Amino acid sequence: MKLHMCRIAAIMPLLALASPATAQSLSSLVPPKQVVIIVPNAAAGPSDLLARWISPKLGESLKQNVIVDNKPSANGVTAGEFVARAPADGSVLGVGNTGTHAINGTLYRKLSYDPVRDFVPVVNVFGAGLVLAANPKLDAKSIRDIIAMAKAKPGSINVAIAGATGEIATNAIKAMAGVDLNNVPYKGGAPAVIAVISGESHFVLTPYGGVAAQVDAGKMKILGTTAAKRDPMIPNVPTLAESGLPGFEISMWYGVFAPAKTPAAVVNAYNREITQIVNQPEIRNQITAQGFEIMTGPPEQFAETVRRDAEKFKKIILDFKMQQDL
Repeated sequence: MKLHMCRIAAIMPLLALASPATAQSLSSLVPPKQVVIIVPNAAAGPSDLLARWISPKLGESLKQNVIVDNKPSANGVTAGEFVARAPADGSVLGVGNTGTHAINGTLYRKLSYDPVRDFVPVVNVFGAGLVLAANPKLDAKSIRDIIAMAKAKPGSINVAIAGATGEIATNAIKAMAGVDLNNVPYKGGAPAVIAVISGESHFVLTPYGGVAAQVDAGKMKILGTTAAKRDPMIPNVPTLAESGLPGFEISMWYGVFAPAKTPAAVVNAYNREITQIVNQPEIRNQITAQGFEIMTGPPEQFAETVRRDAEKFKKIILDFKMQQDL
């Protein structure tokens, strides 16, 4: 009897690990049809890179094709509509970020979907603050200089808007500094960066990874970062809070979502697979080389991050009267 009980005690930890959710493979849970990852921005931006980093290895796990489908639009609304209405069976996933899921719901007075209720967070993949990246010919060395220029010539500075988070950050600068900046929307980070390099716009607020190569090539310069602390990739660049806007802090995350009502077993299986993928050395190195910090964690943790940030940005949007119509 004692031996029998000892054997039971010995295998209990193994039984705990082999819960129903973990016992089933991803390929056994997702229908045997093409899986699509919807990207809310144009190619080459952080959301697109995320999808293209994970899609080949997800395809190996699923034993079927995983297609990346870019549906760029202002602040990713078109992609959001598509994923919200997609079958909740694991065949359609969407890449989302702070803008698409924590900001759009308040930023726009009328959306055909709810960015929080109509999705289930799968996994928070990576995050970072934004950088203020300017055309090198702009006669400014800090946000303080830009504010002075904007006050001297109201409406003379164009800001390339790559998504909702960049738009909120830009509007927060305008509100906090009391200046007039022209918001010029683009369908993703890559087009916005091109606009700044060409001189069509003067600066953009975007993740460092999206401009690192251009900065190294001398085609852009970084004047500040939006996070609470300096970016370890560019430690000599001050935060906006340090260089003219005390208390300013906005960061961004990128993750994977599924339509609401997707079974928990499917969500958990995707969470495990994507977490394993992004922690593989070759993928991890690509992510960190772009200046991002790997996040991951369980779906419930990501859901709490989305809810928390939705409330945070709701207050900013309403306080600064930023709501708009589509």
